[in-house]
Amino acid sequence: MRGFKMVEGEYEKNNGTILNLPRRGTPNSAGYDFYMPIDATIPAGARVLVWSDVRAYMLPDEVLNVYPRSSLGVKGLILSNTIGVIDSDYYSNRNTGGNIGLTLWNTTDKPFELRKGDRVCQGIFGKYLIADNDIPISQERIGGMGSTKA
Repeated sequence: MRGFKMVEGEYEKNNGTILNLPRRGTPNSAGYDFYMPIDATIPAGARVLVWSDVRAYMLPDEVLNVYPRSSLGVKGLILSNTIGVIDSDYYSNRNTGGNIGLTLWNTTDKPFELRKGDRVCQGIFGKYLIADNDIPISQERIGGMGSTKA
């Protein structure tokens, strides 16, 4: 059981903009394309956080990895952290409401124009394994995007 839902209420960042939930391009595509919720210009050399207003639900032993789309990467637009790791407990995060943020980094010397509806990243669900002697630091996610605090 896994999928995507729109972020609602106080966690929504794009003022009720109608968005597309991530979708696969073809039946054999591994990745679910994330769409730009707004028009944005990423200045040369800059990093800009764009909130997707999408959250992902999945089983406890699954993860959603978010990668830049290769068509944009070759043009110089990548994710600042290279790969986003969305844990299953991020979905109900009380700091973000599970809103998946995409920090886009323009590695070129020219502004990069993105339009609402452009496909910018792709998410791939996967299983993960834990070590036999695993002892989590905390039983509850407290931190927001980019952190798991104890």
